[in-house]
Amino acid sequence: MTKFDFPSDLCKVSHVPMRKIFAIGLVAILAAGLSLRPAEAAASPDSGQVALAVARWLEQGHYSRQKLDNAMSEKLLTTYLESITLDYNRMYFIQADVDEFQKKFGDNLGEYIFRGDLSPAHEIYARFRQRVEDRVASNKKLAQKKYDFARNESVQVNRQKASWPKDIAEADKLWKDRVEAELLQEHLNEFPLRPPEQTVTKRYDQALRNVRETDSDDVVSAFLTALAQAYDPHSEYMSKEESDNFDITMKLSLVGVGAVLRSDDGYARVMELVPGGPADLDGRLKENDRIAAVAQGSGEFEDVVDMKLDKVVEKIRGKKGSLVRLQVLPGDAVDPSKSQIIEITRDVVKLKESEAKAEVLDVEGADGQKTRIGWITLPLFYANMNGGGPAKSTTEDIAALLGRLKQEDIQGLVIDLRKDGGGSLEEAINLTGLFIPKGPVVQAKGPDGKITVASDTNPEIAYPGPMVVVMNRLSASASEIFAAALQDYGRAVIVGDERSFGKGTVQTVLDIGKVMPFFSLGAADAGRLKMTIQKFYRVLGGSTQLKGVESDVVLPSRTDNVEIGEGSLKNRLEYDEVAPVKITPFASPLFLDELRAHSQARIAADPEFLYISEDMKRLRERLETNAVSINEKDRRKELADDKARKELRKKERAERGPLVHAQVWQLTLDDIRSKREKLETVAYERERDKLHFYDPEEAAAEKREGPKPPEPDPVRNETLRIIEDLVALTRQNKTASTLAN
Repeated sequence: MTKFDFPSDLCKVSHVPMRKIFAIGLVAILAAGLSLRPAEAAASPDSGQVALAVARWLEQGHYSRQKLDNAMSEKLLTTYLESITLDYNRMYFIQADVDEFQKKFGDNLGEYIFRGDLSPAHEIYARFRQRVEDRVASNKKLAQKKYDFARNESVQVNRQKASWPKDIAEADKLWKDRVEAELLQEHLNEFPLRPPEQTVTKRYDQALRNVRETDSDDVVSAFLTALAQAYDPHSEYMSKEESDNFDITMKLSLVGVGAVLRSDDGYARVMELVPGGPADLDGRLKENDRIAAVAQGSGEFEDVVDMKLDKVVEKIRGKKGSLVRLQVLPGDAVDPSKSQIIEITRDVVKLKESEAKAEVLDVEGADGQKTRIGWITLPLFYANMNGGGPAKSTTEDIAALLGRLKQEDIQGLVIDLRKDGGGSLEEAINLTGLFIPKGPVVQAKGPDGKITVASDTNPEIAYPGPMVVVMNRLSASASEIFAAALQDYGRAVIVGDERSFGKGTVQTVLDIGKVMPFFSLGAADAGRLKMTIQKFYRVLGGSTQLKGVESDVVLPSRTDNVEIGEGSLKNRLEYDEVAPVKITPFASPLFLDELRAHSQARIAADPEFLYISEDMKRLRERLETNAVSINEKDRRKELADDKARKELRKKERAERGPLVHAQVWQLTLDDIRSKREKLETVAYERERDKLHFYDPEEAAAEKREGPKPPEPDPVRNETLRIIEDLVALTRQNKTASTLAN
């Protein structure tokens, strides 16, 4: 049984802004999966049988062993109503809707599921769809009205903890204020793409299109995910398509054309071409092109305008070597008759952005001396979770990078796990083994209370030198296992946010079809259940659940926010401890007191950390206020203050110059595979996080003004200073020990 601890969707469950992005603008990678199944040859699985299998598995296999009783039925209803698919911000349903659902289904949803009856899920969604239909129609009328934006009122931003609107009249008032706030936001837009009322109307048209495109299978999938997440936030039902996408994420490879799509005004718009993929090598498909129709080989074209994005993706996915034809409307074309036909042969596409990568940095200290540091960035603990395709291993990749870094004579090493949401449990254990002698790495407890210990059995150490691990509150799961073990062994200094995410649970992926009756139609496409089966514990006994991994040296950052992390999630499991196991700590000291003292002195004098402190203070105030003004005068002052602050910082940065002087060479796995002798020199400060979310306003601004220069990364800067200190202190300690002997 393969175990992993990959969060359900760290971005989606952690904070509302990202949830909104996922809800409004779905982004997918083309051809993400296996071969196409002809519609006439595929039998849809019985949704009732699937639901029954999911419920039974949760009852019998989930860590909590909680029965789907009356209390759990009530929790399921609440989880479903507040899911991202339905009314997570409590704006569409009114209290009468919720009361009706609670009276009708509140304590008996489990009974419906065990009868194979999912009519409650469809009935609730039908009401939601009607509420959206009505609301969009009225909101589009509101968007055409004239407003003077002079009212001294505000709109509540996050309503997840608010009461449901008591009636339609109260909902009307909430939406009237919200539409006015949206119009004001567009009215204040310095570089608008279209008039405010058109932008807002277009936004609601897209919201309505999303709801109308939700079919029966989507409703079932959302309901079963709500069922799983009623048990804990990291259990999840995955449909066949979602399951394929999960495998792709873990393997970092897919069979397809290699493009990133976004649903935009009814079209599947090309947002990015994966470097080295078939579309990129072909050269005809361009960013911003729109796909209007898809054909398999020499078959007929099928219109995909206004089709759900995941359905478009499914039509483009296929076997390696097969042909797909795309009818494409160029991004700069207005007339649909200007479309062109592009034929592309599908092939394996490597998703290299999530691979481990490294840098060699010669960092100049205050005394002018240079320290050579190796910096490894790991976005994900990837592996071949389900077999198939070329082997992929985080541990093997990092071992290869370490081999080359040692050839470059690095004096210290940094492992960057910021925003690493986890992945394979086995890879976390094996990776830990590269840095410690053999011994226990992590403990796990199952629902029966039995404790198992996973150990590294290889006595060899791939890198024995000074080491720092940098994390933030978006570092979760496998990241926390790895960092916690190194911290408990005294092997590495942990730096970054006050603590990491706090996900201390282990999941497994189960094929639903395997427990459905053998005669069930479509059992092979019944999807999978990602289910929490264990909690994991550090070798010293504490859990990372809720508590996370606390940094040895805390660095101020914009992600150090209590709204991010396990503690902010509903239905989470609680913190507890188990007995410690015996380990042999690493021999070399970490000098934590000295490192903290030196770091605190630098932070106090670093203007970039001062900026962060100011920003975090404002963020906390906004979260507490949870409101945005709909008074134009007030909003203009806020915008003017923000702009002035950014301009002042830009000026101050230019005057003082870079705070870290370093020569940097980039090291990729491709460099190692090709045995490249001379590494590519790159700039120290550059954009490292490429978002797959298209913002037309930012794109227009970049086209007009050019790309924005990257902002300094003070956490990176200070981490380098900390590893410099650790290298120097380690060297002094060895010298002192040698002289003493």
